[in-house]
Amino acid sequence: MHVPDGFINPPVSAVAGVVAAGAVAVSLRGARRELNERTAPLAGLVAAFIFAVQMLNFPVAAGTSGHLLGGALAAILVGPYTGVLCISVVLLMQGILFADGGLTALGVNVLDMGIVTTVVAYALFRGLVGVLPRTRRSMTAASFVAALVSVPAAACAFTLMYWIGGTTDIPIGKVFTAMVGVHVLIGIGEAVITALTVGAVLAVRPDLVHGAKGLAAPLKLRVDGELVDAPAPAAEPAPDPHRPTRGLWVTGLVTALVLAGFVSFYASANPDGLEKVATDKGIDKEAKEHAAKDSPLADYGVKDVSNARLSGGLAGIIGVGATLVVGSGAFYVVSRRRRTQDEADTRTDEKV
Repeated sequence: MHVPDGFINPPVSAVAGVVAAGAVAVSLRGARRELNERTAPLAGLVAAFIFAVQMLNFPVAAGTSGHLLGGALAAILVGPYTGVLCISVVLLMQGILFADGGLTALGVNVLDMGIVTTVVAYALFRGLVGVLPRTRRSMTAASFVAALVSVPAAACAFTLMYWIGGTTDIPIGKVFTAMVGVHVLIGIGEAVITALTVGAVLAVRPDLVHGAKGLAAPLKLRVDGELVDAPAPAAEPAPDPHRPTRGLWVTGLVTALVLAGFVSFYASANPDGLEKVATDKGIDKEAKEHAAKDSPLADYGVKDVSNARLSGGLAGIIGVGATLVVGSGAFYVVSRRRRTQDEADTRTDEKV
């Protein structure tokens, strides 16, 4: 759903950019409460993994494909504030390096794919886990529903922005129907990928899933007519917050590299939902050439490498690496600021 330059007029694109910048600033502050020096590299890995999976377009209808947006996945794994930052890093790398998503439309894309999906998905996820039984299966089911709803929500957000600032005169009802219809189908794929990923992490390291914090309800026993907490079973000790994360990090990185460097070659070549609707309805009449069209990695290929499989694979691997480095670096800085603030608060308390 990467919006190119020229779909939305400059004033609305500018307003979207201001809103997106404000949301990123708020997320930077909020992420201090979600990140520490141990989890920052994992957040960078989540960004790199989402970059890789976004290269895997899957068919959803005749001549149309879809790909992961990732807002739900990021929010559930690393928290809503950090999730917004993860998607923002991915969109920035895609726009600058791969000419995917317009640079003047970066604010539109961050608002649509990063903020709307993350907020809608995490709010729905938290609502569902609050009423469902507190089990891993329920959490996985909640992640499925949250991801499913987040995609048509983003389609609605794009339609609203197009209604306000679209550069072509297309009946908004037709745009809405087409966008929501195809993105409901794409949402099913999003939901499957999100649920499988969340379920896999829950199975091996539930302590690292942000959305799982505080969800282990104690077993209740009835004693003299009253419910009391049962002792925790000895077979399931509380997660060790200092348990090493290297194994999961390496597994996740290898998976992302394989997906981007090899599996992506077999992804659907059909246009994604927005591209298909734009072509069919004429939204793309005013589309502009991308400012980074001459990038050596434009269109997810390495310039001057003639073999398509090798070119695409190398581009994917470079993209995963760049996203990992930029994301991990940014999240490490955020976590360090939290540590600095905590140390300052401790010194203040000691003086008092």
